[in-house]
Amino acid sequence: MKSSPAPATGAELTIGELAAHFGLATHVLRHWESVGLLQPDRRVNGRRRYARAQLTRVAIIMHGRAVGFGLDELRLMFGTDDAVARRAVLQRHRDELDRRIATATASRDLLDHALGCPAEDFLQCPDFQRMVQGPGCHASPST
Repeated sequence: MKSSPAPATGAELTIGELAAHFGLATHVLRHWESVGLLQPDRRVNGRRRYARAQLTRVAIIMHGRAVGFGLDELRLMFGTDDAVARRAVLQRHRDELDRRIATATASRDLLDHALGCPAEDFLQCPDFQRMVQGPGCHASPST
């Protein structure tokens, strides 16, 4: 995540300054505003002004996006003052992440076996066939 120095303490940020701090295009922040993730603290002559606290919010959004949070999940998390509800959003995402990690690990193990298989053709290897037919190795078809 690209990050440049923020303006001096206490200074408000323009949308351009906030976007530049994170290496984002301003339209990304406008989109996040349109879906309820970000709100300027005030407007001056129609121009958005963000308090420095928005740096943290944008950083959370970016980290969330990087680990697979959807905008809807982030909106749920930001849209409540209930700490328990926020943690529930995190827990659901963590559970899904654990599931994806397990699937990816099983896939990597299968590939490792195929790449190191002593059989002339790994497709004929009984161990490979057992691994393919085992639980958790059935990926959802993408087409």
